[in-house]
Amino acid sequence: MKIKICGMKYPENIQEVADLQPDYVGFIFYDKSKRFVLDENNAAAFDNFIFQDTLRVQKVGVFVNEDIKNIIRIATAYDIKILQLHGDESPEFCENLQLLDFKIIKAFGIDENFDFSVLGEYADVCDYFLFDTKSKEYGGTGHHFDWNLLKQYDNAKPIFLSGGLEIQDIPIIHNLSKELNIYALDFNSKLEKDYGLKDIELCNEVIKQCRNVTMK
Repeated sequence: MKIKICGMKYPENIQEVADLQPDYVGFIFYDKSKRFVLDENNAAAFDNFIFQDTLRVQKVGVFVNEDIKNIIRIATAYDIKILQLHGDESPEFCENLQLLDFKIIKAFGIDENFDFSVLGEYADVCDYFLFDTKSKEYGGTGHHFDWNLLKQYDNAKPIFLSGGLEIQDIPIIHNLSKELNIYALDFNSKLEKDYGLKDIELCNEVIKQCRNVTMK
């Protein structure tokens, strides 16, 4: 399974996490998030920070119901080629960005009322689905949803699994992945010292454990 560490904010911390070589690091470009990377206290620092994609680590830009022109502007400015659309974006919206050669991760909030049949409309216009815990704030709950609900998923598209993931979840999810098309684990709040500030030792341990179970 691949590893994504999301909600990165501070340049020095970003570089420390990138040096651990997760597969993806995520930056939230949503101004209602406490991990908004371009807030007034951090925008200048992030703007001057150069983080290059490598064969191991790729940048993901997270957007919520953002204007498509702003997405393109921000992605171009920070050389981001993978877009995570975490709002109510339509299949047509996803397709328009995919046609510009962006890879698209479309996020869906999951609860007992989620209708998995809606995913069919997005199958041809996204590269991955991301399943997160349903909330009014478009994620960021720090809690799991009921993973048993994923038995309703047809596995047609590889998924990022999100929602309050922590280190003890890794072996459980590894077992789930034997039946589900889980491509990557998306970690955020459970690896933090503060909003957007990741605990490097904990990140290192999570990455090691993910890679160990994948190799078994």
